[in-house]
Amino acid sequence: MNLALFDLDHTLIPFDSGMAWTRFLVERGALPADAEERYLGYCRQYVAGTLDIHAMHRASVAPLAAFEPGRLADWLAGFERSIAPQLPAAMQSLVARHRDAGDRCALVTATTRFIAEPFARAFGIGAVVATEAQRAAGRLTGEIDGLPCFRAHKVTRVQAWLADGTPPAALQDFERSWFYSDSASDLPLLQAVTDPVAVRPDPILREHALRHGWTVIDAP
Repeated sequence: MNLALFDLDHTLIPFDSGMAWTRFLVERGALPADAEERYLGYCRQYVAGTLDIHAMHRASVAPLAAFEPGRLADWLAGFERSIAPQLPAAMQSLVARHRDAGDRCALVTATTRFIAEPFARAFGIGAVVATEAQRAAGRLTGEIDGLPCFRAHKVTRVQAWLADGTPPAALQDFERSWFYSDSASDLPLLQAVTDPVAVRPDPILREHALRHGWTVIDAP
């Protein structure tokens, strides 16, 4: 069995899942109107390489602690319905090819798990390695539980996921392993697989990919 790992934002989807979720909540009055602009500021920090992912998570998730878990579940169900028409056919086909080949597939993203899981289901990816939201008494606290699935921590988190599998495994156990990503922040995991693939890469990743002969996909 081979391994196929997929980043989410600007890789499987041509937009930011956190922004889509923020906009969805603003439209329903769950977040203030300026929440989108604040989130966009964090996106700019991400591109600049200066993002404090804990601060971003806190700003995005802590306001949801005011709502009952059932209300949040209803919103997530509505969000999942809303994103289905937005999934690129080319990326759906890419995931399907790996799935049909019998590859072990996982979505590996810095996005918070409860936002990432609807996308994983929509793409037919059964496993999600994501940033975990801390909860207390069933409600979100705004803090991250454990290591964020971000930068070099993606390698650590993927290795932990594989070690907990049946049977236990490690990245080096697979004859071939793919990771699809758009961002230079994912270079640690891209360099840890046998087949790194740059999808709509940022300038730094594009230059690195071309210099090392990696596959580049400029998908729509």
